[in-house]
Amino acid sequence: MFKKILVANRGEIALRIICACKELQIPTVAIYSEADRNSLHVRFADQAICIGPAPSLESYLNIPSIISAAEITDVEAIHPGYGYLAENPDFAEVCETCGIKFIGPDPSSISLMANKAMAREAMAKAGLPIIPGTGILGESISKLHKAATSVGFPLIIKASAGGGGRGMQIVEKPEQLEERILTAKSEAKHAFGNSDVYLERYISCSRHIEFQILADQYGSVIHLGERECSIQRRHQKLIEEAPSPLLTADIRHALGELLIRAVSSINYLNAGTIEFLFDDQNNYYFIEMNTRVQVEHPVTEKVTGIDLIKEQIRIAAGKKLSLQQQDVQILGHSLECRINAESPTTLRPSPGTITAYHAPGGPGIRVDSMAYAGMPVTPYYDSLVAKLISYGENRKESMRRMERALDMFVIEGIETTIPLHKKIIQNSDFQAGHFSTDFLETFDFDSVENKI
Repeated sequence: MFKKILVANRGEIALRIICACKELQIPTVAIYSEADRNSLHVRFADQAICIGPAPSLESYLNIPSIISAAEITDVEAIHPGYGYLAENPDFAEVCETCGIKFIGPDPSSISLMANKAMAREAMAKAGLPIIPGTGILGESISKLHKAATSVGFPLIIKASAGGGGRGMQIVEKPEQLEERILTAKSEAKHAFGNSDVYLERYISCSRHIEFQILADQYGSVIHLGERECSIQRRHQKLIEEAPSPLLTADIRHALGELLIRAVSSINYLNAGTIEFLFDDQNNYYFIEMNTRVQVEHPVTEKVTGIDLIKEQIRIAAGKKLSLQQQDVQILGHSLECRINAESPTTLRPSPGTITAYHAPGGPGIRVDSMAYAGMPVTPYYDSLVAKLISYGENRKESMRRMERALDMFVIEGIETTIPLHKKIIQNSDFQAGHFSTDFLETFDFDSVENKI
């Protein structure tokens, strides 16, 4: 096992990794920007090093500074968490070159799956169904229109190096195509440094469902069931749950077997998530693979009893998977609400200082958060303040516990999405499991109580 791990991230995921390392009795090194000097991940790590000023490009995305911190503290491995450098193949390769273990897949796997157009081709070759679409588009206007006609309308433009809903544009009719491609390319260039885009048929009223996988270096690949991620706005997830209220045991088994073969075919290693869209006829299509731990991983942990961060660390240390597919059991139901520092009606960021903070507890409740009373929520980083996770014997009990926990969650001084989450949980369609990725498009935001 590793003697020391550097956590190349901040916020709740940095704390989550530190917790796993403490249980494995592995000392940790935290990195932090000048704006995060008083953050909890800095306090609870065994060592901490400031790597730069507040802007991410000068701190959490500064590869030379992070590697220097790792070498100074003599760590054996780096856990990237999610976001920032977690899916950066250059960072993984630099770690490898410097003799530091990157806790994640190898650089070639990250590169393959980071390019969404290439990932589509690889997964289609491996036998997964894909949505009709194109490869990376060139600059020729006539060829763009020809490609769009072959895909059909409505379609969606996607950034090849994309993620988090950035670089996406829906095109409903041909006359919108050129303007929205330019917008998508501009967003992609700004967000990822790569303006490449491709087209896919847009499936309305779809369900966004993803499968968690684990793979070790000895050829073992398992899946831990699915997560329902259809409650989202502007392609950003707000509520996730496991298992999905849509999937039957037969579909779960069949799709699980299919994706295990696909993952094995590309010699993937460590944790990953394969995302699918389901249409209204329950046909499913591969859309992308995330080569890291997901924000929503706690719901999988709750229903399987498997600590995904520990498994990531063990796999990276050369250990075999601690279980086989037949050992995986999905018991009960779990929900996660992403509590963001945003207006609950407009979802605009709400930076400021948290003046009061009380996390709910009680049976079946887990809170992953870095927040505390007096903590500044700066405009420099992601707006996620806390992840509220509920667990029950069934979906109904999990929802009731989530509703109770939302009522008891106190965050004052900034706006948060707690009032929006309450309304969604209370919605009859949501409670019945009748929803899609379009759910919030017609949601009555005026009914959401907005107060600090």
